[in-house]
Amino acid sequence: MNSMYFTEEHTHFRNSLKDFLNKEVIPYIDHWEKSGIIDASIWKKFGDMGYFGLSYPEAYGGLNLDLFYMVVLLEELQKVNSGGFAAAVWAHVYLAMTHINKEGTEAIKQKYLVPSISGEKTGCLCITEPFGGSDVAGMRTTAIKKDDYYIINGSKTFITNGLYSDYLVVAAKTSPEKGNKGISIFVLDRDMAGISATKLNKLGWRASDTGEIAFDNVKVPTGNLMGEPDKGFSYIMQHFALERLIMGVNAHARAEFALEYTLKYMSERHAFGQSIDKFQALRHTIADLYTDMEMCKEFNYSVAYRLNRGEYMVKEATMSKLKSTKMADEVIYQCLQFLGGYGYMEDYPMARLFRDSRLGPIGGGTSEILREILAKIIIDKKEYKPAT
Repeated sequence: MNSMYFTEEHTHFRNSLKDFLNKEVIPYIDHWEKSGIIDASIWKKFGDMGYFGLSYPEAYGGLNLDLFYMVVLLEELQKVNSGGFAAAVWAHVYLAMTHINKEGTEAIKQKYLVPSISGEKTGCLCITEPFGGSDVAGMRTTAIKKDDYYIINGSKTFITNGLYSDYLVVAAKTSPEKGNKGISIFVLDRDMAGISATKLNKLGWRASDTGEIAFDNVKVPTGNLMGEPDKGFSYIMQHFALERLIMGVNAHARAEFALEYTLKYMSERHAFGQSIDKFQALRHTIADLYTDMEMCKEFNYSVAYRLNRGEYMVKEATMSKLKSTKMADEVIYQCLQFLGGYGYMEDYPMARLFRDSRLGPIGGGTSEILREILAKIIIDKKEYKPAT
């Protein structure tokens, strides 16, 4: 563990988290992957351990710890070998809850953040739409004010925790004529009339409930508006830096997990009178893959360090996701090859890793979109600024 970023306390936390995951999560992963449903009782256990409150204020039940506790949580979650379970956790803690914490009123924080930290409620973030994809500014969902309510109509898709979460953080256009300058953020209760959800059948992330959500004249009190009206786009962009770093950390962690498993397999697998980790072609490929993984990991740690200091890290976090997710795909592709026929078998972990990893360059902004964002920053000298 890199002592530049991790303290002895981080190490103790990692060991305790490993014990918890080995006892409470790993024995049930295969069942959750097959059923597509995570046992809801696990969320209260996470809450009781404080894992949902690592980054949040003590006033709401959180621990107010530095971002490297988040990094440890993300890294260890990848080792349970269920991208869907890991996503269900971080989509609640670092997507939905981030907006509640940053833009929610005191009343909203008491109603949603407090039980989110304790594990009594889970949330989802609803931004992506069927016709918009990564084009946040092109969203069609509207929230039209009428007396003391907003009436929300539209749809969202590819929403992690989209079916079974207790509340939804929803982006909608309150001033459609203003384009991306007319988006606002709301929090909705799952049981509000007019909300319906359909489960999507995915290639990977099988344990998580990814859904398409429809809003049909949903009546939302004005008190459920978060932050200022029409400032939602800047809030979303500001929090994207954290989401992209999260996906970068997830990527280096699953690549490391794949490499460690593969190295163990290669040391035990014999061919032509020796273990296959003695063949030069394989050894040199492993050396290249491990180098790529370590380079991404060190870069991601540096981004986390600067983000923890309050720096605005859109460029670097975008680079983190772009490079790390591509690296993880390449590493896991090669690791599956090292296992030969066993890599293609569902009884071995690589097949699931292979499927789950493929979402990395797609979710949270496709690699193509990220390259265009970086091109604007690097070539066009565009400056992204935090919400004011």
